[in-house]
Amino acid sequence: MMRHRKKWVRLDNASNIFLAAMSPKDTKVFRFSAEISDTVDSELLQKALNKVYDQYLLYHSVLRRGVFWYYLEESDLRPVVKLDTNPSCEALYHFDRKELLFRVIYWKKRISLEVFHVLSDGTGALWFFQDLLREYTLLKNEEIEVVEDIKRTEHSYQQLAEDSFARHFRKKENRNFGKAAESAVQSLNEIGKKAGSSVTKYGKKAFSIFMPVADKTEKNTRVYQVTGTYTPDNRPRIIELELPVKDLLKLSKDCNSTLTIYLTALFIEAIRKTAKNFKGTETIAVSVPVNLRQFFPSNTARNFFSTIRLEYTYQLDKENSMDEICKELKEQLEAQLSKENLEEWLTRLIAFEYHPIGRLVIRPIKDLVLKGINKRNNRNLTIAISNLGRVNFPEYVDPYINQVYFHTIAVRPQFCAISHGDILTISFSSPYVETDIQQAYVTMLTEKEIPVTISANKVTQEELGGEGI
Repeated sequence: MMRHRKKWVRLDNASNIFLAAMSPKDTKVFRFSAEISDTVDSELLQKALNKVYDQYLLYHSVLRRGVFWYYLEESDLRPVVKLDTNPSCEALYHFDRKELLFRVIYWKKRISLEVFHVLSDGTGALWFFQDLLREYTLLKNEEIEVVEDIKRTEHSYQQLAEDSFARHFRKKENRNFGKAAESAVQSLNEIGKKAGSSVTKYGKKAFSIFMPVADKTEKNTRVYQVTGTYTPDNRPRIIELELPVKDLLKLSKDCNSTLTIYLTALFIEAIRKTAKNFKGTETIAVSVPVNLRQFFPSNTARNFFSTIRLEYTYQLDKENSMDEICKELKEQLEAQLSKENLEEWLTRLIAFEYHPIGRLVIRPIKDLVLKGINKRNNRNLTIAISNLGRVNFPEYVDPYINQVYFHTIAVRPQFCAISHGDILTISFSSPYVETDIQQAYVTMLTEKEIPVTISANKVTQEELGGEGI
């Protein structure tokens, strides 16, 4: 009997970085949640998941470790929906287990999708989540008449597993590994030195794109670091805000900025207001992901994003107003966010990844180098933000979706924003118990007469009513 040869794909560039950077505190897992109109029917949710799962073949993958790199391999595993009873964003990958890299969970009126960032980025996972909610809504409400969305169906079957980094940024001369490697290994005595140099350069380039290193910050500039009391079992502190989009858009327009810039500037000010021993000359640095699909055509559900770094340095002789902070952030964003700049940097990064010597370096050494550079990077960032923008559903689904939420595990204070209908939700995540930064953020909004609805999870034994953690 012939054995079926399982399909596999090499990890994209960003995924390798996530694996090197992950830790018990930073599982590299993110979550989408939707509050629906009725209590979740688990049987119907399972049926909906079964259908969508069969469309997204990428989600059948398990993660495997090779000698030189990690790779995704197809599996015959089937996902099972479960009650949402564990801490948010628990690890999805364990090197000694064969398991899917996502989970679907539910609680009362909430349906949630958690994804290991190695599998997909926020945009790709959001497609899966939208289709899951669509199928569930149709099963729950049989009276709905639907005209099939052909574009979405094609989208689900084609190009989902494409490595768009390689497609757009890998030069033709880097594609013939055999010829390049033959030349590269002629001098065996130099391989060790060249390999170490190559992988170190690759690591630095990788983190300058996806987890940017503050090389552009002046040496005398102090990047402020938030500190606090870590939660007892590494569960993130999650605080969700619900706010009217129109009111926030007006505030951002008054500052001559975009909504993302305004929310980021507000975050920076909240850090400053609650900072311990803040001298007034510190720099607050922000990591901001950029969806590359808006610059380079792609239907991939895998990772396809870059990261830019924004910063604001407080000065004693300046007012440091919201207008000034927004203006500085906007100028930095516009300078970095061009197709030409992104293409130049990413092409150089991919060239390092496919360098024949770098490819001959075994995986554990690559992991160690990237892990070390990640630690350096963390010292040069204060906070992180992510705004996925507006999420839309078909007209026949929309009335059954109340709110949509998005958050991720965090090694530093972070917020994720997403809007649906007239409501923007901002989900703060933090590895710390303290909530003074989030309180300051809300206070600044309410002082501008913005109505805010707040909810928070419990992270300490006292908050959990004496229950074991």
